[in-house]
Amino acid sequence: MTFSTQIKAEALALGFDAVGIAPAVIGGREQARMDAFVGGGEHGEMAWMADKLDRRRDPAVLWPEARSVIVCAANYGPAHDPLDDLERRDRGAVAVYARNKDYHDLLKKRLKRLARWIHSDLGAEVKVFVDTAPVMEKPLAARAGIGWQGKHTNLVSRGFGSWLFLGEVFTTLELPADAAEVDHCGTCRQCLDICPTAAFPTPYTLDARRCISYLTIEHKGSIPVEFRVAMGNRIYGCDDCLAVCPWNKFATATQELAFVPRDDLTLPLLADLAELDDAAFRAYFAGSPIKRTGRDRFVRNVLIALGNSGDSSAVAVVERRLDDASPLVRGIAIWALARLSSGALHRNAARADSETDDDVRAEWRLALGDPA
Repeated sequence: MTFSTQIKAEALALGFDAVGIAPAVIGGREQARMDAFVGGGEHGEMAWMADKLDRRRDPAVLWPEARSVIVCAANYGPAHDPLDDLERRDRGAVAVYARNKDYHDLLKKRLKRLARWIHSDLGAEVKVFVDTAPVMEKPLAARAGIGWQGKHTNLVSRGFGSWLFLGEVFTTLELPADAAEVDHCGTCRQCLDICPTAAFPTPYTLDARRCISYLTIEHKGSIPVEFRVAMGNRIYGCDDCLAVCPWNKFATATQELAFVPRDDLTLPLLADLAELDDAAFRAYFAGSPIKRTGRDRFVRNVLIALGNSGDSSAVAVVERRLDDASPLVRGIAIWALARLSSGALHRNAARADSETDDDVRAEWRLALGDPA
């Protein structure tokens, strides 16, 4: 058996669903796209993209000794169409990838086992990466034959559709590269057309500042008013452009228990989530990627979803958040209350006079129609 064959067999034995090999090189087209993305400010508040752009766009800068990249993929396909969840307005829609354990932990453990085996049995140096390092993993996955980057910039697989987690082992081994996957999107543009916030200026480009996944996870401040209604009941991430892809007809539900959704993260009640304090938030999301957003940002998202729910029974829950210690939460609670009940909003309007935070006062002015 060749080294490549042995490595692939070992990766599959460790539980990965697909594996391919690419040279430790990023194509010029992908580098240009990344340069334009960062240069145009479309990365928003994700300063780490700009800070380490030289390493991200060139593996030779990240690790000069690397010659090959072993790209490993794990299927996290859902058992039902997540677009159906958007109809349950009193409940929160959580991105499929975040409904159970943090995938970084599981993938890193498996990749480290694979890397140790390569080092001990094949005598090569190795480094492991899972999304937390400056690696352009989707272009590498395409070069390794795992899938291709669709018009929504995400990876699409002929065998798994939209639902693959990625991780990489960089190595000093000179391994034969697999044939790169070609683009099979054709004239389809369903992923572009379904986006609620028009986050794709052109095919194959993304303005993260308009993306609901970015807004609900990475954005630290108040969600811009223009995007709040479009968020619907999405409280962590957005699967729309992934879920609508026709290639999902070949996808299968994951068999990995760590990726099977927790019952309490499958359409949880918004009213319950809005009541979480910091300790309860940490306990509820222990081991979940959602925990990293922090309680205040998460409750901000929940309150927007409540404002969009049309559920008048949630007014009391939202009113309690007007006293929240977080200005971020208080401000969005005002918007949500205005959406649910004009009477309740004006009943609480006197709070605006004692508010000390400028952003919260601005929310009061907006909600009460005060141009000042």
